[in-house]
Amino acid sequence: MSRRHVPDPPASPQARYAAGKRLRQRLPREAQAECALAVRSPRERLRTLARADRGRITTLLPEKFRRMRASPFAFFRGAAALMAADLAALPRTGLRAQMCGDAHVRNLGAYAAPDGTLVFDINDFDETMPGPWEWDVKRLATSLVLAGEECGQPESRCEESVRLFVASYRAHLLAFATMPFARLARYLIARRRGEPLLDEIFRIAERSTPARNAARLTVERGGRRRFHDRPPNLKHVSSDTAARVVRALAAYRATLNASRRRTFERYRPADVAFKLVGTGSVGTRDYIVLLLGNGAGDPLFMQVKQELASCCAPYVPIDARIDHQGRRVAEGQQMMQTLSDPFLGYTRFGGHDYLVRQLADHKAALDPAELTRRTLFEYARLCGEVLAKGHARTTDGALLAGYVGKSGRLDTAIATFAMAYAQQTKADYRLFSRSTRTR
Repeated sequence: MSRRHVPDPPASPQARYAAGKRLRQRLPREAQAECALAVRSPRERLRTLARADRGRITTLLPEKFRRMRASPFAFFRGAAALMAADLAALPRTGLRAQMCGDAHVRNLGAYAAPDGTLVFDINDFDETMPGPWEWDVKRLATSLVLAGEECGQPESRCEESVRLFVASYRAHLLAFATMPFARLARYLIARRRGEPLLDEIFRIAERSTPARNAARLTVERGGRRRFHDRPPNLKHVSSDTAARVVRALAAYRATLNASRRRTFERYRPADVAFKLVGTGSVGTRDYIVLLLGNGAGDPLFMQVKQELASCCAPYVPIDARIDHQGRRVAEGQQMMQTLSDPFLGYTRFGGHDYLVRQLADHKAALDPAELTRRTLFEYARLCGEVLAKGHARTTDGALLAGYVGKSGRLDTAIATFAMAYAQQTKADYRLFSRSTRTR
């Protein structure tokens, strides 16, 4: 091979780290504290929220509004579109990573890896897409403040939790920046000594088995296992809808690798129901399917979840190759997670895109009530590690590490932003609560 066909070696981590430091000339880290709103008037802020409900089942929207009125943090969980609009007006470095898009403390949790190992990672990707890394950091930081305050923590401790979160994010980015890429691809957050909060989340995940799901979601009728009818949270669908959901699983199978596809094909559908989930997802079409494998004692629960366009999409250039919202979510999840659901895939029917995945297989998330004086700081550090891993896997980690640096300047800036945006969220919550109570 001639020399001209040999590509130049990649720049060293040190050179890329130095390039990241130069990004501070374009945007000083202190400027990340800015919290100017893109959407200013109360009426337009409500309109921005309403636009995010297009494509949803309108009869279910009152339930979504009811859940969002529960607290400022509950409102925040359902108002990702409003924050995306606000973040879009803020200065950014121009460095992109795969974003979770809706990073908050409830969207991290434990789940079972393909080999049964319980791991901790980001576990909600409805809004994922490539975009500014800052948006994930700022949204997760604000959620620490709102969730901490909901648990009775004083503002000073909530602010300190954000500093610890960003400090952890920076420290782990620095470690990932020089780590071999193959090792980073295998980096797992699993059980560790001296982390009681993580241990408790894993204990809850251990109990979330298929057998437990069967007992919680189904009942035996006429010798057959069927879903409960518990409207509005769980109810059977018409036979026509059930047939369309089952038929859509044929196209889904093609999105699995050969081994997983063969395993899935050995299961047979037994029942289909509609399930109401979460806060921000209420109003989307969400079906659960019970499949039986090697006898009645081998249930497999699958979720067929409608995916709308990411709330970040209006503000970020979209990769034209991704023309399927279910595929966007599945691939974003696989990029950010170290290990993903082996049955993760996607399908399309009835004019809508769907993500397909296992339902609550050994899954557990933090109960914000657990963010006590002892655990708030512990969880904040864990959030920093998880988010840094997801970003380092999907962008130039050395470049990003060079920008965030080794000092606490970014910690202070993000804490300032988070405290200000938490106050704005509480004002938006009051506005939203007044408006929806009159509907």
